[in-house]
Amino acid sequence: MRIRLLAREHLGTVAVLFVLTLGACLLVAGLPRATQAAYDEALRRDLQAAPAVQTDLAVTVSSGSRAEDLHERAQFDSRERLWREILPPELRPLAAPSSAGHMSAKTTLTPITGTGGKSFLNLGWLSDADRRVDWVRGRAPGAPATTRYEGETIPVFEVGVVEQALDKMNLRLGQTVFVGENDYAAVKIVGVFRAKDPGDRYWSHNSDILRILEEQPPGRQDFVRHITTLTSDAGLSALSGEGRNLTYRWILPLVPRAADALDVPGLRAAVHEFDRVVALQTVGTSSPYYLVTGLPELLTGFLAELSTAQTVMYLVLGGLLAVALGVIILAVQLLADKLDHTLSLARARGGSLPQVAGTAAALTALAVAPAAVIGYALSYLVPGPVLPVVHAGPVIVVVVTVGFAVVRPALLHRTPLHERREDVATARPSARRITLEVLVVVLALAGAYLLRARGLNASAGQDPFLLVVPIALTVAAALITLRCYPYPLRLFVRLSARARAAVPFLGLTRAARSRSGSVLPVLILLPALGVSVFAAVVSDGIASTQRLAAWQQVGAPVRVSTESEIPADAIERVRRLAGVEQVVPAQTGRVQVGYGAERAEAIAVDVAQWRAILGDAPVGLPALSDGVLVSPELRGRGTLEIGWQSRLKLATRGVIESVPGFFTTGKFVVVPIGVQLRPAVNTLLIKGDVSLPELARLVPSARVVSQESAMAAIQDDPLTSTVRSTLVVVTVALAAYALVAVVLSLVVGAAERARTVSFLRTLGLSERQAQRLTVLEILPMILVTALVGLGLGLGLPAALGPGVDLSSYAGDLAVGDYSLDLFLPSALAAGLAVVAVLGAYAHTVISRRRSLGAVLRVGDST
Repeated sequence: MRIRLLAREHLGTVAVLFVLTLGACLLVAGLPRATQAAYDEALRRDLQAAPAVQTDLAVTVSSGSRAEDLHERAQFDSRERLWREILPPELRPLAAPSSAGHMSAKTTLTPITGTGGKSFLNLGWLSDADRRVDWVRGRAPGAPATTRYEGETIPVFEVGVVEQALDKMNLRLGQTVFVGENDYAAVKIVGVFRAKDPGDRYWSHNSDILRILEEQPPGRQDFVRHITTLTSDAGLSALSGEGRNLTYRWILPLVPRAADALDVPGLRAAVHEFDRVVALQTVGTSSPYYLVTGLPELLTGFLAELSTAQTVMYLVLGGLLAVALGVIILAVQLLADKLDHTLSLARARGGSLPQVAGTAAALTALAVAPAAVIGYALSYLVPGPVLPVVHAGPVIVVVVTVGFAVVRPALLHRTPLHERREDVATARPSARRITLEVLVVVLALAGAYLLRARGLNASAGQDPFLLVVPIALTVAAALITLRCYPYPLRLFVRLSARARAAVPFLGLTRAARSRSGSVLPVLILLPALGVSVFAAVVSDGIASTQRLAAWQQVGAPVRVSTESEIPADAIERVRRLAGVEQVVPAQTGRVQVGYGAERAEAIAVDVAQWRAILGDAPVGLPALSDGVLVSPELRGRGTLEIGWQSRLKLATRGVIESVPGFFTTGKFVVVPIGVQLRPAVNTLLIKGDVSLPELARLVPSARVVSQESAMAAIQDDPLTSTVRSTLVVVTVALAAYALVAVVLSLVVGAAERARTVSFLRTLGLSERQAQRLTVLEILPMILVTALVGLGLGLGLPAALGPGVDLSSYAGDLAVGDYSLDLFLPSALAAGLAVVAVLGAYAHTVISRRRSLGAVLRVGDST
C-alpha cells in the first residue's frame, strides 16, 4: 500500500498523532533534565550554605611526645601532598587546589596560670595567617625565646590576639602571661590582629581564633573563657605536644559548585574510604590520624530530602507518561478505525496479515517517529544533565505506539471480512478474571494500610513500596469503575423504560453497555484526573505550610532583635518611620527558674498587642493579662518563681507548645512586659509595610527579618521551587490530556454513533433528540470517571500518609493539613463535562450535513 497516499488521506489524524507525540516526548525528556538540574543546584546551595568546618575534609592528629612533634612547615607540606595523593577518585573533582587549603597547629585547654581554670590562652599556628589577618596594633609575632620560671627554663612564645580578647580576657599589648599547670610556658602579646574578611568560610575552621568561647559550667554563675592566639612559623620549633594538648590539622576544602546530586551516594562512600585510608597512614606513632568532617551527615540529610522529591516526581511524571501514552494510543486507535475499511478490503483481496499490520505500523511510525525526534531534540533546550530517561522516554513512546499499531490490526484482521457487534450484547467476564481483579483491589488497599502503618523506609533510599502503592490504587480504582459504573446506569435504564420518551432509554442503554471502546478512555481519564488533583492538593498543602512556617520563624510581620538593649530614642524613630503601623516592644533573655541551676528562655511582651498585629496569621498565643504562659516541660509548677532582673512570682495561666518566632522546644515562659520594673527592650515586633534596610539603619546592631523575607527564603530553595513548579506543570499537562482524551473518545466512536443515529433518524428521530441521545451516551462515563479520578486524587495524600515527608520543602514543618479545596476538582469535572457536551453537539451538527443514504450504505465512512 502507498503509505504517503494514506497519510494524505488521513492528514488530520496523522497531524494530531504527531502533535501528541511531540508534546509527550518533550515532557518526558525535558522535565527529568530540569528536575535533575534543580537537584544539583540544591546540593550545591546546601554545601555552600553549610559551614566549611562541616563540608571540608580535615585530617587530624594529636601529638603526645616530642618524637611526634612537627617543627617545620616542610613536614606539614609533605603530609598535605600525601593526603591529596590518597584522596579517592570520587572526591578529587570536588577538592580545591592546594593553595585554597591550609594547615594548623593548636593547643587546647591551656589555662592561664593562677586563674583557677577560669581563663584559657591557647597557642595556635596557621599556615596562611599572613593572607588572612591584618595587624592593627603592635607587630607580627617573631621567633620564640626562653626565660626562667620557678627554677626551670621555659619557652617564651610571641603571639598576637584578636581585638576583643584584650578587654574580655583582661589582657594588654606587651604583657607576658604564663600558661600551664605543671609544664609551663610564657606567652608575650606583641600584636593585635583583625581578620581581613571575617565572613569568609575559612574562619569556621578557626572560629576559636576570632572569637572568645564562653562556657558556663553547671551550677556556676560565672563564665569560663577560651581564646586561641596566633604565633609565627618560627614558633613551631618550640611548640610541643609533650605536656600539652596539641593537635595538627590539614584542611582540604571542597568546591560546592562541582557537586552533582547523582554522585551523592558515591561521595558518602568515598568519605568513609578516605577516613579508612588516612587511618592506615599511622606508622611509628602512638597517635592515629583520623578524618574530621560533617560531610556524610550533610549528604545523608540531603538524600532524605532528595528521596522525597524524587518520589513525588516519580509519581507525577510516571502518571504523566502513562496518561500521555494512553492519549497517543487513543489517537492510534482513531487512525486504525479510519483504516479499518481499507485494511479489511486489502485482507479480503488476499493481503497477508503482516502486510496489513505493517501498513498500520508504517503509517503510525510516519507520524510518531519524526515527532519523537523533534521532541527529543527540543528537550536539549532545557538546562540540565542528560539522564538515561532522557534517551529512554521518547524510545518508549515510539515503541509502545508502533507496537499497539501492529498488534491491534493483527488481532482484528486474523480472518478476512471480520464482523464485530459489541453493541448488541456485553461479554460476561470469567470467574478467573473477576478473582484476579478482586485480588488487585485487596492488595492495593492492604498496601495503602501497610504504608501508613510503617511509614517511609528512608534508610533504604528510594522506597519502591511507595511507588507501587499509588499505581495499585489507581489500577484498583479503574477496575472498580469499569465493573461498577454500568450497574447504576442500568437502574436509570429501567426507570427510563417506564417513561414514554425513547431517547433517555436508548442513550442510557448504550452508555450502560460495557464495550471495549469505553475501557481506554476510563484508563486515561482516571489517572489523569487522579494525578493532577493529587499534584494540585500537594502543591496547595506545601504552600499553606510554607506560610505557616514563615510566620512561626518570624512571629510578626517584621521583627527587629538585638543582643543588647535598644535605646528608647531608636524605638521612637522606628515608630515614626514611614509605613510603620504598630510597634510592640519585647524583652527576651534567659532566666533562672527557682533558686537552683535550672534555666529557661523567656520573653516579656504585651500579649494583647502582639495578638493584634498578628491579625489573621496562622499562628498566635492565648490571651494573657497577668501570670505566665509556660512550655510543656514546665507544666504543673503552679506558681512559678523566676529570677530576671528581680525575683518574680507568677501564677501559671496556660501551657503553650511554642512561641512564634522565638521558642519551639525546651523550657520557656511568656510573661507580661509590665511585670518588669524597667524592661530592657531588645526586640521590636512591627506591623506595616516598612523598608527592612531602613530599619537596619535605625538599629545598626539589630537583625531584621520579615515574614515575607522568610517566606521567600523557603520558596527560593531549588528543591522546593522545583517540586512546586513541576507539580503545576504536570497538573496543567494532565488536565489538557484529559480534555484531549474526551475529544478523542468522542471521535473514536463517531462512525458507529453516526450510523446508529442515522438508523434512528429514518425512524423519526429529530435533530434535537439526536443531540440528547449522544449526550446521554457519552456523559455518564465521563462524569463517573471524573468523580472517581477526583476522589482518587483527593484521597492519595491521606492514603500515602507518612510515606511522603514534605517538611523539607515547607520550612521543616510537617505537611499534613491537606485542606479539601473543591475549586480545582469542580473546575476539572465541569471542564470535562462541558467538552463532552460540546463534542456531542458538534458531532450531531457534523452528522446532520451528511446524507442518510451515504451513511447507511458506506457504514464506516466519516
